[in-house]
Parts: sequence; structure tokens; C-alpha cells
Amino acid sequence: MSAIWDQGALLDTRRALIDDPGVSLYAKVADLPLEIAEHSFESLAQVVPSGFTRKTTLIRLRGGGEEGQGEDVIWNDEDHRLLQQEADLSLAGTYTLDEFSHRLDETPLFVKPPGRSDYTLYRRWGFESAALDLALRQAGVSLADALGIEMKPLTFVISTGLGDPASVEPLRRRLELYPDMRFKLDLSESWTPELAAELAEMGTVDCVDLKGLYDSDDFSGPAANPEQYRFVADTIGGAWIEDPYLDEATRDALAAHHDRITWDANIHSIADIATLPFKPTGVNMKPSRFGFLSELLRTYEYCDGQRIRMYGGGQFELGVGRGQVQYLASLFHPDGANDVAPLPYNESELVAGLPISPLLPAPPPTGFRW
Repeated sequence: MSAIWDQGALLDTRRALIDDPGVSLYAKVADLPLEIAEHSFESLAQVVPSGFTRKTTLIRLRGGGEEGQGEDVIWNDEDHRLLQQEADLSLAGTYTLDEFSHRLDETPLFVKPPGRSDYTLYRRWGFESAALDLALRQAGVSLADALGIEMKPLTFVISTGLGDPASVEPLRRRLELYPDMRFKLDLSESWTPELAAELAEMGTVDCVDLKGLYDSDDFSGPAANPEQYRFVADTIGGAWIEDPYLDEATRDALAAHHDRITWDANIHSIADIATLPFKPTGVNMKPSRFGFLSELLRTYEYCDGQRIRMYGGGQFELGVGRGQVQYLASLFHPDGANDVAPLPYNESELVAGLPISPLLPAPPPTGFRW
């Protein structure tokens, strides 16, 4: 992911693709009236098991006696501070939801350029999701009703690493409390063929994230190792193989498993899916990566039309954003390997009594909240 930031170029490219909503899911919400009188921000923070403090920003838009909420999930503390303390935004007005999206094109959402270009999309999703929530509340309808899609019980998996050196013990501890739990696991350099065999015998792994597409020290996985790729894919049958780094050697190692390769970090639009090295069987849909509600809804439709299976993921949301990714997963891919577990599952040690998969949807009668 490039650190070069060009908001104008990004918006021009995306707008060329999405300005004609046509007869689509987006057309069902694009003309919702939206009244914004004021906005505010709230800082959210939580120390995560790995030891760092995750920070996000709760975005509140108010008008017409209602409040809409969204969450900015940028992974940079200074960007959150600048938004909360120094941003000078003029958002008050009367719009349709689509007009507000265009208004954001002209709004300086960053005090200074962020360190990563995709942060532009993360922040935009925070504002677009808050606007969607507010417009629906002002109209007195829920997102499910507006789109005409029934919410279904939501299957979720638990995302975790296996320690260093890697061991199945973290999974065993979780399975003692929740014997039906399913997992999405992050590959590390210490994975061995013996470990892969143990995981296969346990039969609880739905996805292995190879983390081959990140260029950030905070998120990158192990260096691409063809032999490791091979024994993971060969041994843990049936699991998605997410985000491999593909070169000649790793392509050969995974040649027999194209139907299980799926993508996450590089998926921000239909164009990203259409230009993959081969047509995918599945993709990980993270709403914050898309930024634009219109492009997100178009991509759901595209994948459905192309018979590309979907599952969902989050970005360690701390507030309303977590419920919103659960809401969308319940609408569009409720039976997938959805990495959208309730927040308490992110703790290093679990406690008894947490909600179990599948989650039964119980959203408010109006808005975009879980």
C-alpha cells in the first residue's frame, strides 16, 4: 500500500466508476433526505492483548432530533488527534445521502496528509456510515428495510495468532470454553508441518491469513516461503488461504489451491477484484476499505452476480463500527467465515458467557446499528 496521498486523484478515479447508481442497491438509499445541524467526535481507546493501545474516533452527526454514528478506524493516533482537535469541517446542511457523499469530496477530512493513501477511505467510511445511520433514522426505517434484504443469523470466527513459537495451546484454551468455536489464524514464521498437521486434526480452522500483501511493519506477516505456503495449503484442507504474496515460486506452491485463495488487504473496489491474477472464489469484504457506501453496495452486487463468495472482516473497531460490520455481514454473507466477533473475543484470555456463533440479529427498528 502506497504512502503517497493524492485525495483528488483517488476521488476522481472512484467517482468515474460510481456516479451512476442506476437500478441498484445504492439507488434504494441514495435519495434519502439528510439534515445535518452539527457534528462532534469522541475518542475511543482500548489496550489490546499484544500491548499497544488501539484508538479510533466515534463520529456523531446530529439533525432533525436524531443522531447518526460512524467510526473512523485509521491505525494512526496522530491522525485521530488532528481530526478531533484541529479539523475545521463544514458539514451542516440539507442533502440527499448521495449529495452528502459528493460534499465529502470537497471537504478536507485531514488536517495534513495521512501516512497511507487507504486511510482516506477509512475516514470517509466513518462519515458515510454515520450519514447513512442518520438518514435512515430521520426517515424512520432500518437499513435492512430500505434495501429489502432480510437479516440472518451471523456466523463468526475468532481471529488469533498462535504465539511464538506457534502452538495449538491458545486454541485449546478457547475451545475448552467454547467447543464449537471456529478460527481465522495468522501465519507466522514459526509454523511447522507438524503444527499444520495438529491444526488439521483439530478441524476448527476456516481461514489462514498469510499476510503477504502488507508493507507496514505493524501488520506484515512472514516473508513469503513457498515450502511453508505449500504445507499449510496441502495440510489444512478446506480453509481459505488469504492474501498470499504471489511470485513464481509461491504460485507453483499454491497452484492446486486456486479455489481456496481469497483476498483482503488489496480489495477496495470492483476494479480491484476484476484485476486479480485470477478470478477469485472468495473475497474478504471490509467496509472501511471501500470508503464509499456506493462502491461497497455495488461490490456486494458484483460478487453476487459473479458467484464470488464473500465473508466479512473488521479493523478492531471499538464502538458502533463493530456493530455496523456485523450488520452488513448479516445482510450479505451471514454464513461466511466472518471475522467480526463481538469485541470481548479479542481479549487474550476469554471468559464464560460470551455470545456464541451464530449471533441472532436484533437491530433497532431504524438506522444502521447492530
